[in-house]
Amino acid sequence: MKQNPTQLATAGEAYEPLTGRWSRLVAPRFLESIDASANGRWLDVGCGTGALIQAILDVESPREVVGVDPSSAYIAYARRQIADQRVRYEVGDARSLPVASNQYDAVVSGLVINVLPPAGQPNAVREMTRAARRGGMVASYVWDYAGGMGLRARFWEAAITLDPAAAAQDERTRYPICASDQLQRLFRSADLHAVESDAIEIEAAFRDFDDYWQPFLAGYGPASAYLLALPIPEQERLREQLRAELAPDPAAPFSLPIRALSVRGIK
Repeated sequence: MKQNPTQLATAGEAYEPLTGRWSRLVAPRFLESIDASANGRWLDVGCGTGALIQAILDVESPREVVGVDPSSAYIAYARRQIADQRVRYEVGDARSLPVASNQYDAVVSGLVINVLPPAGQPNAVREMTRAARRGGMVASYVWDYAGGMGLRARFWEAAITLDPAAAAQDERTRYPICASDQLQRLFRSADLHAVESDAIEIEAAFRDFDDYWQPFLAGYGPASAYLLALPIPEQERLREQLRAELAPDPAAPFSLPIRALSVRGIK
């Protein structure tokens, strides 16, 4: 049996420990660059488990936040975590948003554009722009997979050392849009003005090696899919390779750097 018995049960629970918890640290920093008035209307495209929605509620005093995501499971998770009457959700695709035009003071997305097919990325930004009011802000952030996602980079470095074929699934090369110049070009292609980008640096702090390792067994994302497809002995071999590199004392805390890249423009 290749599937590890510790695999988590739901999509939201699988997403949170590997990615969601770090997005929750980036989201408030991302909002520092968003110029939207208090009591504004916000649209979160690809809202996932609600990291960005919660940050908006915490720091922006919105009148309304609408979260759109193609996954009803993620929306169900977000609903359980966020009890606020200002928030509502819609199941929908970023490339064809189920919202009216010219409605929102800020249209934002976190960790969404890079996972869309390349042909769909311009459509998503055009849809975000359509939903924003004139003078509203459109903004997004993604991980800097190529140079700034340390926890995922170390996984793939170790995996490729043991199995060169793993390079075909390496997230550092599969998301070419995750670069500042490409993000800026994408936003300008939607006729957004005053397009700018920034880097957001955080530290991913782990209590111990298991806090780093266990999320990869949860079933979310390319790294987890690669790992769970391996026979158990090869999973253990990869685990020991990473433990030796990252945590000679597996009970000791350690941290790895994470960088997100943000981009924003005005309609």
